[in-house]
Amino acid sequence: MEQVIQALSTKLSSDQISSNDTVKELHSKDETYHQTSLPDVVVFPKSTEEVSFIMEVAQKFQTPVTPFGVGTSLEGHVIPYQNGLTIDFSLMNQILEIKESDLLVKVQPGVTREQLNKELKKYGLFFTVDPGANATLGGMAATNASGTTTVKYGVMRDQVRDMEVVLADGSVIHTGNLAAKSSSGYHLNGLFIGSEGTLGCFTELTLQVYGIPEHIVAARATFPSLTNAIEAVTSILHAGIPIARVEFVDEASVTQINKFNETNYPIKPTLFLEFHGNASGLQEDLAFSQEIMQDHGCDNFSSETDNAARNHLWDARHNLAYAYIHGHVGKKMMLTDVAVPISELANSVIYAGEELEKLNIPGGILGHVGDGNFHSLIMIDMENEEEVKKAKQFNEKIVRYALERGGTCTGEHGVGIGKKPYQRLEHGAALDVMVNIKKALDPNNILNPAKIVDVDNRVNQ
Repeated sequence: MEQVIQALSTKLSSDQISSNDTVKELHSKDETYHQTSLPDVVVFPKSTEEVSFIMEVAQKFQTPVTPFGVGTSLEGHVIPYQNGLTIDFSLMNQILEIKESDLLVKVQPGVTREQLNKELKKYGLFFTVDPGANATLGGMAATNASGTTTVKYGVMRDQVRDMEVVLADGSVIHTGNLAAKSSSGYHLNGLFIGSEGTLGCFTELTLQVYGIPEHIVAARATFPSLTNAIEAVTSILHAGIPIARVEFVDEASVTQINKFNETNYPIKPTLFLEFHGNASGLQEDLAFSQEIMQDHGCDNFSSETDNAARNHLWDARHNLAYAYIHGHVGKKMMLTDVAVPISELANSVIYAGEELEKLNIPGGILGHVGDGNFHSLIMIDMENEEEVKKAKQFNEKIVRYALERGGTCTGEHGVGIGKKPYQRLEHGAALDVMVNIKKALDPNNILNPAKIVDVDNRVNQ
């Protein structure tokens, strides 16, 4: 490692290379319960050329490399289990170009979602993908993030037109172009998005953006049971109503919301909804949705058009994970993250709820139910071996239930190490194709090793 640092020092300044214990500790974890691991060195590049140079050095010395955004990942993606170099992209945080006439923006990977939307607002535009956390756009592309607006606008993979990627040997490629569609060649955007730093380091992203809707209405609806709420969502989707967000939270989660945000929402299964469009169209969509929900037993419905009131409503939903963390000091958060076909959604959520009750561990159910993606959130005492074991068994039950019904083990959080055990079960022989792609692009397995797939016996389980 001394040789690596010496080589890096030939082109990087001293303040771009850190072996400080505090800095390393900050890069040893994400936001969940996964075991921490320290990098040997953290580097802070400022340009594509410097990232290319870092990868050339890493390749020469066969040093593992872990890309890092702001550490909001939830499946251990950024934890360097084989130590080595962590590349922190926080200094590559420039919005490079806004092409408003093309509804495109070019950014460096360290730009955060909120930073981009603050700048886009000046042009009457916004970036749609909203995972809740103020994650970096590079990290969001690495995990194919989605979130509350997916039901209308799609996931991260749907928003990326082009990426600049530094490969394992330091070479630089572009994966797409600026056109709205293309039938040329393999779909490299789709390959690299969701690759979690195992195939290359993203240094630029060209993203699709949208005009800020003329009118936005947020709403909250409560139901007598979980089943009523989920079936109401299914009916709204079948009716073709262009809803922009539809989020579910159960009673336990509403309790945490009330404590953390000092609200007094009814302790019932609740939907948070949002509609985008013009004034007359929105009123029709809102009235139709309310009628459908009443058919499913909705006992309270309220809507907000005021911007501050809407933000307050969504802050409550976005802060739910932190509400649980603050409400259970000393415990760590585990999130399941399955997605199923819409026809299987109600039964899947009911099953998760029944299994959660058996645990006798604090937790709740929430999710982006408009696209069939939901989470079970539980707070576990990592010093209690029996509790940790029960939590992991619960996670596995939820995953297997989803896979048996044509779903996926991770709808938006990514694989990392947390969902790696289920890759063969989900993908079968296709996993071997993924391994071969990894070997072809990273033959020495230095890019975020131990994540998504295993390619040699160096991998820590």
